[in-house]
Amino acid sequence: MPLARPTGQIPDAAWTSGFREMTEPWKGAVGCLGVAVFFAMTIGIISWQALEQSPEEWVLRGRTGGMLWERRRGALLLRVGVRVGGVPATEPPPPRDRCWHDGGQFCYTWEEDAELRLSLEPPPTPATECYGVHWTPLRPDVMLKDCFSMANVSWYGGASIRAQRWPLNSAESHAQPFVSGDFSKNPVGYGPVLERYFLGSTGVTVTVAPDVPLFLSLERNRHFCLEAPAGRAAVPLRYLLCVSPDVAAAHRHMGTQLAGQARVLPDTALLGSPIWQYYGPAGSAAKIKRGLKSLAKKLKRHHLREGVLALGERCTAILAAADHMPLERRKRHDSTHAWDPSLIKPLQLSITLSPYTSIASPLFLRSLRDSEVASYWLSLQPRFGGCSVPLLTTWKGRLCARLNVTSKMALSWYLARARHLRQALGATYMVFEGAEGNAFLEQAVPPPAELAGDQYTGVLAAALATLGNATVISAGARSSHLPLFVQMSPLRSDWSHAGLKGVIPSVLHYSLLGYNFFIPDAVGGSLDSDTPGDPELYVRWLQIVTFLPVMAFSTPPWLCCDAWVLNLTRQCIQRHRDFVVPLLIKYSEEWLRLGYPIFRPAWWLSPTDPTAFTIEDEFLIGDEVLVAPITEKGQTWRDIYLPGEGHLWMDTNTAHVFDGGTILRNYSASLAEVPVFVKTS
Repeated sequence: MPLARPTGQIPDAAWTSGFREMTEPWKGAVGCLGVAVFFAMTIGIISWQALEQSPEEWVLRGRTGGMLWERRRGALLLRVGVRVGGVPATEPPPPRDRCWHDGGQFCYTWEEDAELRLSLEPPPTPATECYGVHWTPLRPDVMLKDCFSMANVSWYGGASIRAQRWPLNSAESHAQPFVSGDFSKNPVGYGPVLERYFLGSTGVTVTVAPDVPLFLSLERNRHFCLEAPAGRAAVPLRYLLCVSPDVAAAHRHMGTQLAGQARVLPDTALLGSPIWQYYGPAGSAAKIKRGLKSLAKKLKRHHLREGVLALGERCTAILAAADHMPLERRKRHDSTHAWDPSLIKPLQLSITLSPYTSIASPLFLRSLRDSEVASYWLSLQPRFGGCSVPLLTTWKGRLCARLNVTSKMALSWYLARARHLRQALGATYMVFEGAEGNAFLEQAVPPPAELAGDQYTGVLAAALATLGNATVISAGARSSHLPLFVQMSPLRSDWSHAGLKGVIPSVLHYSLLGYNFFIPDAVGGSLDSDTPGDPELYVRWLQIVTFLPVMAFSTPPWLCCDAWVLNLTRQCIQRHRDFVVPLLIKYSEEWLRLGYPIFRPAWWLSPTDPTAFTIEDEFLIGDEVLVAPITEKGQTWRDIYLPGEGHLWMDTNTAHVFDGGTILRNYSASLAEVPVFVKTS
């Protein structure tokens, strides 16, 4: 593309790479990225499609490859192991390097609009090559937008979405802040677990700097785009692009560094303890206590004695209010119903809190009069002096204020309250909902610097980790190293990607980003669907969560289905304890040392097989167990991909052995079984 341009337009630049058959001299070229400055409606798209070889010239050369200028298209290319011949003199010249021929950098400026600086960065391993990309707008009204093509490339990582997909190629999302969110507030927003890390099936990773204000858009099967928004101040866009031999090597080299800190395990005792969500009456503390005793007796009667009884936030608040009642009044109103945690043993108790308080609560009303208590809540700072005003938001349909995590006094008060409740109610575990989201952005208010992006989630997670490793949080952002369990988002009680089909993609997404210790949504889903309870859905859901870290139930099997499902539930719980938990403990040691995911996609063992890149209904536990459940209604067979050419896999149901790197067509899986394979070599 000629460098000359009409005034006011910014030429697009794209980084491209092509793939050839083995007979081509430059086989193994890595594909790449396209970089473009976006102004008004001008967009540059990164192309990963195969191209005819064209005249090129190096502009930034690494050890084994680097950036080239492709003259015909006016594009920057990233190639590895490519030899480039002479360039015809009649072609337009490459862009002028403003770095004064520094061998490790390339700089280019589009007049008064934006500046691009590319630099070679130290690689994590000799097999990886990394490039720093730094766009700087030269005017506040210039918005930067870099797009990465999905043509022939599968992408993973980034953000969780409501109907989770694996890979991200089939997802759709308009440009919005790259901040964790609550699907109940914003169903089309991004979910509670995300990282600024994108992994391509060609072995390329894109990692965005944590301090860059970032927008992300997903255009189904076309591309995803990173944007630094225009505003009153020029906002730069910075990220690191690394190239590795294949997708698995790329994640081992780059993705495992996401946390950047020493990793610590949460309480592994929870792994073998099914969670039973309390579903009884909640009108008063006395009713809740009687309901807990009743649920404990029913579990005992059905031979499901061990596990955790989980109270939601409302029931926890009712018991907390009763606990804070003056002693004389408590004796008068509840003398015959005193709570004794030993009444539910060997079951343990879990309580739920959130960083929100209703504007009708006594504590919030007192904060309106007491300036010290007022600092407990996020507030809007007045422009021209005066008092700060609490920033109000909604939580579970109520108008609320949110805990100010930047205040040491507020955090100390909140953590002390949590410790007191845990002790007073005899709870073993505490769940903290509402950690996701940025309340300022929700109200279209610029957040303070210390709470930009997902810093609220990060600060709150670090504070909650001080409560011990028996803590569960509802969101994660740069916090996968902390000893916390992460509660997955609720799913619909149906067979869609917003329901059962979304379970395995979510498992792979969470684990890829380092969040291996998650609590999946309850068996059967916890969001109402348009259809009545479906025993088949319940069973297929049960079969999947048997192989996940924790088994959770909102509807007990005796209320859902026939007696055989209750018996199957007992068997699944026992299999989880005897077979799955030891595997999780084994591979958690590998995660601590190396950061490898515990739950792995098929391409982990077949990183160069395109068939493995789009499989979203199977997962590996470590390198030795493959789980391939049924996720289609009415189906009793499925195709199963066995990864790892050269390996052997044994079906645990039949003891039949099959070769890795093959597909088993129409493999039988009755309603009472789930295909599970163990690697034997």
